[in-house]
Amino acid sequence: MSHAVSRLRTQRLARAIKPFVNRGSRAERCAGCRVIPQYCLCAWRPKVEAKSAMCLLMHDVEPMKPSNTGWLIADVIDDTTAFAWSRTEVDPDLLTLLADPQWQPYIVFPGEFVVPERVVSQVSVEEGKRPLFILLDGTWSEARKMFRKSPYLEHLPVLSLAPEQLSRYKLRRSKRDDHFCTAEVAALCLELAGDQAASEVLDAYLDVFSTHYLAAKFQQPLDLADVVHTRLAPSIPGL
Repeated sequence: MSHAVSRLRTQRLARAIKPFVNRGSRAERCAGCRVIPQYCLCAWRPKVEAKSAMCLLMHDVEPMKPSNTGWLIADVIDDTTAFAWSRTEVDPDLLTLLADPQWQPYIVFPGEFVVPERVVSQVSVEEGKRPLFILLDGTWSEARKMFRKSPYLEHLPVLSLAPEQLSRYKLRRSKRDDHFCTAEVAALCLELAGDQAASEVLDAYLDVFSTHYLAAKFQQPLDLADVVHTRLAPSIPGL
């Protein structure tokens, strides 16, 4: 099934002057989940309802990385859009989305780097609107650049997350344990917005993805009856 991130990946690959080479990228991968076929997790794609929406603003090659977790967000949350970030231009469809009155947009970013009057720690939505979380998808240094050099986001409130748990993401590690992968951030946003079921499903799906990805990387067997898969199983249609 195609979604916003997979379409953005296709567009980015079409623009590439030379083949994208990332660690492990030469291995054959499933088009649906980006994991090598023997460890495919397409059958574990969950189904859950959410009132919140996600907007991924993705740095250049991020959609092409097999370890990107924005893909997981689009798998789980139906109302997910994805746009390529550029310092010099902005996608008109992104501006249209931000101006749509049905949404209450928040840009998610650490409050310590923002003037205090823009920062909020709770999700408060006007009647008749739905939360729209704008996630800057890239490395920490890329995300800071995207935040600073996107003037069309400057009027939006900044949702600053202060979760108690440390990041559990194992595929691409930040130097700081309080930096989260994109799917972790999305799950925390969903929880704040009252989308508890969607938050828990996305969190469980991230664990399954990480388990399959690392098992493929190290050629280890999978246990589909372990606690990781069992936690996600109730959200899998027809399982």
